[in-house]
Amino acid sequence: MLRYALQRFLSLILSLAVSSLVIFLVIEVAPGDPASYMLGINAQPETVAALRAELGLDVPKIERYFAWVGGMLTGDFGLSYTYRTPVAEMIADRLWVSLPLAIYALALSTLIAFPAGVYAASRRGRTGDIAVIGATQLGVAVPNFWFAMMLVLVFAINLRWFSAGGFPGWDAGFFGAMKALTLPAISLALPQAAILTRVMRSSLLDILGEDFLRTARAKGLTERQALWSHALRNALIPVLTIIGLQFSFLLAGGIIIEQVFFLPGLGRLVFQSITQRDLIVVESVVMLLVFSVILVNFLVDLAYAAVDPRLRSR
Repeated sequence: MLRYALQRFLSLILSLAVSSLVIFLVIEVAPGDPASYMLGINAQPETVAALRAELGLDVPKIERYFAWVGGMLTGDFGLSYTYRTPVAEMIADRLWVSLPLAIYALALSTLIAFPAGVYAASRRGRTGDIAVIGATQLGVAVPNFWFAMMLVLVFAINLRWFSAGGFPGWDAGFFGAMKALTLPAISLALPQAAILTRVMRSSLLDILGEDFLRTARAKGLTERQALWSHALRNALIPVLTIIGLQFSFLLAGGIIIEQVFFLPGLGRLVFQSITQRDLIVVESVVMLLVFSVILVNFLVDLAYAAVDPRLRSR
């Protein structure tokens, strides 16, 4: 188990190093100069050159790359070109919106998908299974922003149970903040729950046809006992993979939902920074999101070892 964990950790470090280089090169070769954008098209070349020197854009790219990476390792993400404030503070403020939203949505998705997938697999070909499959097809086909608009129309405008948008901040209290995140979380969770339900059902159906389950039933176990005691645990590996990918998507891919509900999250920060050519913010946020993806995959690999005894012997 320890050797397996060390191998996965070394893979994490290598992935982060390669990702940081790719992110820096891709963003740096993007057209447009931040200094020219900030000063406008009528700015004098001397003024643009002075601003480039102030922003550190006149330094060779290789030096800027190592300065950027070294700063991130110490928690210093640099200064925003546009707002002239530390990028780390900007990210921290937005992360306290995006991270709880992603966790909330993932929890809702999992709570919906697990019982729905088990229910559909245990009633294969019956009315319940067909109903679940139909609901998941609808969930996959309909985009999450449509769910968001329908939820706003029903629960915010007609019933007035929730606000239509905005975030009061955590100073307003835990329940007040979570209430503001409820509709966005449901909007994000429903399509992901549909995907996870289908994966759960498919994985369980594959396991239910295995020889060891037929043996367990032959020894006297009921279908319910065989399902919950043996099949479910063996079906979790592909499900854990999807859960890990979903968390990364929910953390990084909520930009449309954040726009619909006017949430000051990371997705909205990236969108604003791209339009303003604030490269240092874009690089840092994207690197943080890549780190979250790689870290979640690392934790999922460790979860594999906890579920599958064969990995613990490596």
